[in-house]
Amino acid sequence: MDRRAPVPASRGRAGRLMDRAIADVVRQSNASGALLYVLPPDGNALWLTMLTGTPRAIAAPWTRVSLDDPMPVADAVRERRMVWVGGREEMARRYPRPALVLPYDFALAAVPLATDSAVWGGLVLLWPGDHPPHLTADEREAVEAGRRRLSGLLQEAADRGEPPRPTQRPRLVTTPPERVPSPAEASAVAAYLDRLPGGSCTLDLNGRITFITPAAADLVGAAPDDLLGSLPWEILPWMDVPQVEDRYRAALVSRRPQAFTVLRPPDTWLSFELYPDSSGISVRITPAGSDGGTPAPQPPPTRGPGRATVLYHLMHLATSLTEAVGVQDVVNQTADQLLPALGAQGMVLMTAEDGRLKLLGSRGYSDELMERFDNLPLSQDIPGAHVLATGEPGFYANFGDLKRTYPTVVHEDRMAAWAFLPLIASGHPIGSLLVAYDRPHTFPPSERAVLTSLAGLVGQALDRARLYDTKHNLAHRLQSALLPHSLPDIPGLRVSARYHPAARGLGVGGDFYDLIHLDRHTAGAAIGDVQGHNIDAAALMGQVRTAVHAHATVGASPDHVLNGTNRLLTDLDPGLFSSCLYTHLDLGRRRACLASAGHPPPLLRHPDGRTELLRVPPGLLLGITPDARYPALECDLPPGCVLVLYTDGLIEAPGVDLDDAIAALAGLVEPADAGDLDAMADTLVRHAPTPGDDIALLLISPQ
Repeated sequence: MDRRAPVPASRGRAGRLMDRAIADVVRQSNASGALLYVLPPDGNALWLTMLTGTPRAIAAPWTRVSLDDPMPVADAVRERRMVWVGGREEMARRYPRPALVLPYDFALAAVPLATDSAVWGGLVLLWPGDHPPHLTADEREAVEAGRRRLSGLLQEAADRGEPPRPTQRPRLVTTPPERVPSPAEASAVAAYLDRLPGGSCTLDLNGRITFITPAAADLVGAAPDDLLGSLPWEILPWMDVPQVEDRYRAALVSRRPQAFTVLRPPDTWLSFELYPDSSGISVRITPAGSDGGTPAPQPPPTRGPGRATVLYHLMHLATSLTEAVGVQDVVNQTADQLLPALGAQGMVLMTAEDGRLKLLGSRGYSDELMERFDNLPLSQDIPGAHVLATGEPGFYANFGDLKRTYPTVVHEDRMAAWAFLPLIASGHPIGSLLVAYDRPHTFPPSERAVLTSLAGLVGQALDRARLYDTKHNLAHRLQSALLPHSLPDIPGLRVSARYHPAARGLGVGGDFYDLIHLDRHTAGAAIGDVQGHNIDAAALMGQVRTAVHAHATVGASPDHVLNGTNRLLTDLDPGLFSSCLYTHLDLGRRRACLASAGHPPPLLRHPDGRTELLRVPPGLLLGITPDARYPALECDLPPGCVLVLYTDGLIEAPGVDLDDAIAALAGLVEPADAGDLDAMADTLVRHAPTPGDDIALLLISPQ
């Protein structure tokens, strides 16, 4: 469910400082626009809260960006680095989803907004399509200065008890024109335009007509007063064709001139030339002749987004749903793309479970209202349940229409029109989708067909997502059963552990860790990695961990623990190998003895912060040959030190040397607070490369 908290309407001094900061970084970096995202406390998604130089309609597909989304701002925030995309081809290659929705030539930079204490969000800056393929030194310096300034303002807001929060509607920051013409100049400009052949008009950044000459109004066949303040493709039905809005969007995004020709019924062809800048678009309109054919009848004016807007949103929805990996992901992607595309304000995704209505997620409705309907017995008196049972959609232009069909329904959602759509998968309804509007809304046949088709797309994605969730839950339960439910409480020892499955696959793998309480003064610690990210790897991991635990509890030394475990694996001959590091901890003597079977070397952070790589002699991986030997290394464990045991998923990244990766990990360990192992563990995992491998981490600190 949507748990966004609105920001107070009053901006105050802090709001003005944010507005000025984002306007300054755009101007100083020579950018054409900017989008500012905030990351709410404990959130996993970025929310667009401010933008400038770009209309809300174009930015709508990215109002909410998950930190896992393949998007430049998500990568920048997650990896704490600048992401630069130099043009359309690079965008299509690296980020195909936004490139599909914005197939125009432009460049962008995304940077994280962060301070030493926290990550607060991200900033995206846009440049025109003729920008060189790289930022200049001055532009890069301006971007970095703007990043620091905005990060500091967000930090100050959090310190005042006002941490970043999502907003219901991103705020558009406008910049005043550099020069305002005098009345005499304005009159002269209007007279100049009137004398030119053809006609002229201007559009603001949202596409609305702000000025039009009488000649231009005459060419398009409408009164100037009717045109002012309107979107051309809404007020003029014959302009509601994808190419018109598409060229307007291309002009705004690329900041390059655009042109198109369109037929004004019955037989007048008009040529439009668009010239954009940071304040809007100037349009030149001239007759373009006729093709002599008989045009098809034009549809009546339609309320809501133009066809191009709907087209781009739906393309984005289709690509997003193919990447959705769970039910909640389907809910979020559907709401993020469908509501702006349709001009709707509310959405509820429903299914049936054990004879009851199950609400999977919503947008635009309060949690209290959703809780009242969730888990109700299925009844023909509930519109969503009726659609579930019959598979037939229902369209209600106003509450009177809804009341006639469902006499017992109570108007309590403050919406004014509703579409109840079946979610079909494999020929059967598996759920229903409610799309709601805050004003009466007619549903012509063409729109009903589009809505029904969209619901089918969502239904197929939901079916896949439910299967994914089932497999993921099964894998999670299996992994939980194989890893320790909790670590033993050993006097004189502080520990913290983390396990993160690979980003792809079933979410189950072969990484493991263990802490074993041997007697009053000794303990054992193990960490390892079985090949693979599947059920076989997880099963073998359980056997390896059990073998290590069994040999350790009978008092075997580290080399004998690995010898015995290795013989077990070679006898089983599973076709998989495993690395393992076993450490015997003598808390009385404050000594450690370590043996390794091909595992990455551990780190030892001394009490003064100095971090040392423990070069444990690397034996062969477990399971290769029964005669392998595993020499041990002994070291001191002074009070307050931290022993860092990890698997290679924490450090390995394509193209990065292993020694460099371990050195980078040591660089994170040194400044960390050894008094808070949980915070240290979170920091190390957060800075890990994008996980294509499992991550296991075990931190041990003797007192």
